Amino acid sequence: MTPPLGRDRLRRTIAAPSGTPTVAPQRRAVVVGGGIAGLAAATGLAERGVAVELVERQPYLGGRVGGWTVSLPDGHRTGMSRGFHAFFRQYYNLRALLARAEPDLSVLRPVPDYPLVDAHGRVDSFRGLPRTPPWNALAFALRSPTFGASGLLRVAAREALPLVDVRLPDVYTTLDDLDARTFLDRVRFPDAARHLAFDVFSRSFFAPSERLSAAELAVMFHLYFLGSAEGLVFDVPHRPFHTLWQPLATHLATHGVRVRTGVAVEGIERTGEGFRVHAGDTATAADAVVLAADVPGLRELVASSPGLGPPWWRDQVAGLATAPPFCVLRAWLDRPVDPARPAFLATGGRPPLDNVSVLDRYDTDAATWASHTGGSVVELHAYSVTDGNDARVRRDTRSRLWRRLREVYPETRAARAVSEEVLWRADCPLFPPGSFTSRPGISTPVPGLVLAGDGIRVDLPVALMERAATTGRLAANHLLAGWGAAGHDVVTVPTRGRNAALRALAARFGARPDGVAGEHAPV
Repeated sequence: MTPPLGRDRLRRTIAAPSGTPTVAPQRRAVVVGGGIAGLAAATGLAERGVAVELVERQPYLGGRVGGWTVSLPDGHRTGMSRGFHAFFRQYYNLRALLARAEPDLSVLRPVPDYPLVDAHGRVDSFRGLPRTPPWNALAFALRSPTFGASGLLRVAAREALPLVDVRLPDVYTTLDDLDARTFLDRVRFPDAARHLAFDVFSRSFFAPSERLSAAELAVMFHLYFLGSAEGLVFDVPHRPFHTLWQPLATHLATHGVRVRTGVAVEGIERTGEGFRVHAGDTATAADAVVLAADVPGLRELVASSPGLGPPWWRDQVAGLATAPPFCVLRAWLDRPVDPARPAFLATGGRPPLDNVSVLDRYDTDAATWASHTGGSVVELHAYSVTDGNDARVRRDTRSRLWRRLREVYPETRAARAVSEEVLWRADCPLFPPGSFTSRPGISTPVPGLVLAGDGIRVDLPVALMERAATTGRLAANHLLAGWGAAGHDVVTVPTRGRNAALRALAARFGARPDGVAGEHAPV
């Protein structure tokens, strides 16, 4: 198993602020939101002696990586969640959070490959690639049936140079006003290979390409391909998500954290001493508050707390956007899929299907049910559904997902669904072009109030779950520094291109989005 801090010798450690081992006198903090960001913030504060109360409106921890149980027709009680999540080796801060409770990270199991299949049945693979950039990306492209040497020769090399020297936050100055589709067009990325650059990575943001900032796409390439030597494969938890966070909850309890689930925070008041947080039938006094809710929850909570922050900051929060709805369809089938099927298959050019997971390949809960019944548990994802709030569109999406499953896995044509769960959500953050400068950051104009979450600005090469974990840790560090206590180190992939020759090439010949050559600003 990969150590929590990985193997990449060029990974960057941002040293924690120095200070006393514990906060003195003791302070009290309320963390709003029990997802990854809230759990990271609560952990960082509690380990320095802060009295923490964590409030989560759902009846479970983990946020979008949490889970619950459902009853099947056979009486079996089994796990359900919002879908597959990949725990990449370069998710240093997320893995360090899990390691707080399980130092060996035995909860994670490696996935040897996650193939990509396009509309013509051509398959790309991550198996056996070198770990070090740029050889990983080059080997992947050269052996790809949808890219290959001819595709590389057609790429507009000068327009692609920003990808080899991604610098944070400079990349947002040069690319944030451009959308991902336009950027890929300028790079002359082969149409047949778009699922390598967009369907797998960009659609992880649950957004259509024309609504996603090209800067975010570049950061994704840097994080997964060209900025990290941890490799392109990932791990998955073998425990279902409704049990994944229990060890960390126990760890928090040993540090005195009070966890309240199934309770919504209705409003926050400023007081002379700090804050008063109204949740359920109680009002809790606090010296500090961490708002680690999802984007809709954050907007709602700030709107219902009229005295919280100046108008310009409240406008920033209100302006945070959410991605289009997405669908997760999980089915318990009466027969197994082909044993050769991978745990995870990404699909391109087969709308609305974006990927297929076979849960009994890695999830112990699903594996137990499959072993007992002789069936299998599959999960289908549609990441960005236009008009997904319309009932007719939802019915049509469900039918089309089933058709696509039978198309890519023909053995399922004879399968019957013993049970089915269809989940729709529309609460993931959206990063549209031009939004970076107005995105609220971790610190706020309100002393003692900080933000955390995967929709919050942070000038580091992180995304998705890792952005949540990183902002949670940084939010705790911000508060601890104000109280004179030591913080916690933050680790990321390098914050600039890792190859000196490519950096020099990009600096000399790189192009701005308007096509004018120019030097990168110094970091």
